[in-house]
Amino acid sequence: MQIQAVILAAGLGTRLGKPWPKPLTPLSSGESIMRRAVDALRRFDSAVRVTAVVGFKLDLVIEEMPDITFVYNELYDRTNTSKSLLKALELSFPGGVLWMNGDVVFDPRVLDIVGKHIATDRSFVCVNTESVAEEEVKYTLGASGTINELSKTVVGGLGEAVGINYVCGADKAALIERLRECDDNDYFERGIELAIQHDGLAFDAVDISEFHVVEVDFEDDLSRANTFVAN
Repeated sequence: MQIQAVILAAGLGTRLGKPWPKPLTPLSSGESIMRRAVDALRRFDSAVRVTAVVGFKLDLVIEEMPDITFVYNELYDRTNTSKSLLKALELSFPGGVLWMNGDVVFDPRVLDIVGKHIATDRSFVCVNTESVAEEEVKYTLGASGTINELSKTVVGGLGEAVGINYVCGADKAALIERLRECDDNDYFERGIELAIQHDGLAFDAVDISEFHVVEVDFEDDLSRANTFVAN
């Protein structure tokens, strides 16, 4: 089964404050955040189909990443990740889709865990149970042991969602419909929550806490990511 992977790379990246799209931010290893992710995906599965959702200064992303395909979110300056993911899923091929935020720097060994769960074709959210920062997306579990709540406002979160997720083929249509219902400024996690609440979708929480994963929003995050990328 060929893996479809989506990288959400349309945003302005205002918090990091770079003059280029945040996924193109260079790391101490000499590669950009996005190049590192694509290369890791290709090493994991040479046949992976990678698509990036672009918007802000898209020409820079396209020039640096000629070996992937692109979807354009023309409303990148007025919408959030729910609408970028929606565009990608609407244009995806049949079957499940792995997606990640374009500012996530991760240990490539995370994909070994991810691959095992993709093989079961169950939807999931990768989580870190060792950190529950107030400004991050947090989660709780329901009685069935799958994700119940998923947002930055969750109270009593069991950990953080790290920005790497998968929707199986059977769940994709329902998630698409719920993403359409999301407000323009909603994160894609809102679509997942709605699909859980109204469609009974089950998203597993896949614990990748043993590996480094950093979502780069601020300079401190970039510094933390640079401590492990060259290892």
